[in-house]
Amino acid sequence: MSDKNFDVVVIGGGPGGYVAAIRGAQLNMKVALVEANHLGGICLNWGCIPTKALLRSSEIYHTMHRLDEFGLSAKDMGFDIKKIVKRSRDVAAQLSGGISHLLKKNKVTVFDGWGKLQGGGKLTVEKDGKVFETLSAKHIIVATGARARVLPGFEPGGKLIWNYKGAMTPEKMPKSLLVVGSGAIGIEFASFYRSMGVEVTVAEVLPRVMPVEDEEISAMAQKAFEKQGMKIMTGVKVTKLDKGKDSVKATIETPKGTQELVVDNVIMAVGIVANVENIGLENTKVKLDRGHILTNEWLETAEKGVYAIGDVAGAPWLAHKASHEGIICIEKIAGEKGVHPINPLRVPGCTYCHPQVASIGLTESKAKELGYKIKVGRFPFMGNGKAITLGEPEGIVKTIFDAKTGELLGAHMIGAEVTEMIQGYGIAQTLEATEEELMHTIFAHPTLSEMMHESVLAAYGKAIHF
Repeated sequence: MSDKNFDVVVIGGGPGGYVAAIRGAQLNMKVALVEANHLGGICLNWGCIPTKALLRSSEIYHTMHRLDEFGLSAKDMGFDIKKIVKRSRDVAAQLSGGISHLLKKNKVTVFDGWGKLQGGGKLTVEKDGKVFETLSAKHIIVATGARARVLPGFEPGGKLIWNYKGAMTPEKMPKSLLVVGSGAIGIEFASFYRSMGVEVTVAEVLPRVMPVEDEEISAMAQKAFEKQGMKIMTGVKVTKLDKGKDSVKATIETPKGTQELVVDNVIMAVGIVANVENIGLENTKVKLDRGHILTNEWLETAEKGVYAIGDVAGAPWLAHKASHEGIICIEKIAGEKGVHPINPLRVPGCTYCHPQVASIGLTESKAKELGYKIKVGRFPFMGNGKAITLGEPEGIVKTIFDAKTGELLGAHMIGAEVTEMIQGYGIAQTLEATEEELMHTIFAHPTLSEMMHESVLAAYGKAIHF
């Protein structure tokens, strides 16, 4: 063992950790990063990136079955699930290697092992249960992420009950599937498998699917999913899963009584749990709040010199939020000017199902609950030339403004490519733009983003094309 001194040590190489490490090195700090599994974390290796690769395949396959609408034809359309999975894994591997290159380029020292806080600005790095390095640093950033929540009696394992890893690497395509949970992860998997022809049932304990989204968007999403042939069950509880040889029998409590459903596979998508175990928190004054590390607005914990960012520090559990917190944390440590705490209401959320869903800020009901007098604008995809030419006329752009000040309180979208459009409203919020500035902005034609403009106009009774 050798004692190594750093300005900053980051525990965890996910989208929060590696970004913090690189930015720290750019600010002329001596930085180390400790990662036990794979650079890029769950997001890059088993989450955001590979799932989008799968969804891209399903999106193309879905469009292939609509070729006649575009005056096209093809024969013997099919798919090879092994090739689809391989492409997804190759994409993840390529990007993980890219992160390794970036860390090396920025002279970040990477330790392949398990980081464990020891208190007093020290931590150990273990491999195979043995300590092989002791590091010291004035600043330690915990970015250990989170993992899928496992409910007792519903543990994933084998070939029948899947967690996200199993769902991303099927050996064969099931004929039927039950997805438990309708948050972003559950709905994305449900969308992928349904687009590939699987009979999909989604079971959600809350009264509506995608419960964090605006109620109007949630309702439109459910209608779209059901139109595709997906079966949606809301306000229900899966109470038991009985594994057979080649199938699973699910017992589901519904408002109308108990039902049984037999499917080939089950995907459990019921939330996440922060990775706070066995990282040495007991050697520090770090406090937990409902299983997550408690921090202040600058990501500082109760232990001097120890910080926490990303999923381990709580909601929203999004990669881009983790990266932004990494930048805030390291720049505050470096004493950079102009650093601002993160505003959770300005963190966009995206779900890459079909149709896509994207949002930022307050929902309509939340704005009313908080006492705002609001103006709401809506513009449908069916009124947009680009959407019609794409063959994607289903969807809506919804904007919510403070009637008194013109502040953009929230924006909510469902439809083609809305995950690429939402950032326009994010920039508007950052610049504190009012409805007037948005109205005076020229949007290119023909584009989907024109709907963003029209939705703003609609909130004030000025929509031109609807």
